[in-house]
Amino acid sequence: MTPQDNKVLACVDLSPYAQHVADYAAWAAARMSAPLEFLHVIDRHPQLQHGQDHSGAIGANAQEVLLRNLSEEDAARTRAEREAARSFLQGLRERALAAGASPVDTRQRHGDLEETLSEQQEGVRLFVLGRRGASADTTQRELGRHVEWTVRSLQRPILTVTDGFKVPERVLIAFDGSAITRKGVEMVASSPLFKGLPVHVLMSGKPSGEGSKQIEWARQTLEQAGFGVEAEIEPGDPETVIGHAIQDKGIDLLIMGAYTHSPLRQLLAGSKTTELLRAARVPTLLLR
Repeated sequence: MTPQDNKVLACVDLSPYAQHVADYAAWAAARMSAPLEFLHVIDRHPQLQHGQDHSGAIGANAQEVLLRNLSEEDAARTRAEREAARSFLQGLRERALAAGASPVDTRQRHGDLEETLSEQQEGVRLFVLGRRGASADTTQRELGRHVEWTVRSLQRPILTVTDGFKVPERVLIAFDGSAITRKGVEMVASSPLFKGLPVHVLMSGKPSGEGSKQIEWARQTLEQAGFGVEAEIEPGDPETVIGHAIQDKGIDLLIMGAYTHSPLRQLLAGSKTTELLRAARVPTLLLR
C-alpha cells in the first residue's frame, strides 16, 4: 500500500466550519502518521445567482452574443472562486501543519461532490467532513445536506465532526455484536488513532442471550491491545441510552456502524442515523 492509498481526506467548503474539519483531520492524520489532503469541490452546476432578465434581448445575433457574455461571466466567476479557494485551502494547510500533520496537500475539483468522493475513496483510509457547512447560517440545519448521502454511499470510515475542536480523550463504541461493530472493536484495538485513550463499550437495545459473551469478547480484545476498558449492557432505546452515556461519561468521540443488518438496524437506518448524529453532539466515526 502506497502513502497515496492511505491518506486522510478532509472535505471542506469555504465556511468557518472548515476550520473544525481541518483540526480533526490534522489530529487524525498526525495520530496515524498518514498523509492529509484537503479537497474542495466547486459545483459544476451552481444555482443561478444573478437573476438578470435577458428576455428582452433582440436582434439577429442576440442569442449568440448573450451566450458568449454568459460564458465569459461564468469563466470569470469560476476564476474568482478558484483563487478564493486556493487562498483558503492554503490557510487550512498551514493550520494542519502547525498541528503536526505531514505531509499536507490541497486540491480543487470541479464537479459534483458526491461523484467526486465516490471516485476518490479507493485511496482513502479515513474521510473527515463537517456536519454543517456554508449553508448552515441560512438553513439552521444541524446536519448538512451532503452528510446523509456520504454516510450511505461511501465504503470507508467517515469521521463527521461538530463545531469547535477538542482533542478526544474518551471513546464510546456503540456495540451490538454484529460483524461491523466487531470490526470496529478490532479497528480501535489496532489503530494508532485511539492508542492510549480509555474506551467504553456499550450494548443497548433488546436483551440478547449472546450479549454477555459478545461484550466480553470486545472487552478482552481491547484489553489485550493495552486499552483501559469499561464494558456494559444497558437495555433500552439505543438512541436514548447512547445519548445519556455520552453526556454522563464525558465521551469525546462516538464510534458506530451505519446501515447494517443488525440488532441496531432500526437505529442505524433511514432517519435514525441522522437523529443520533444530531443528538450526539460529539464527533462520530461511522463504520461501513
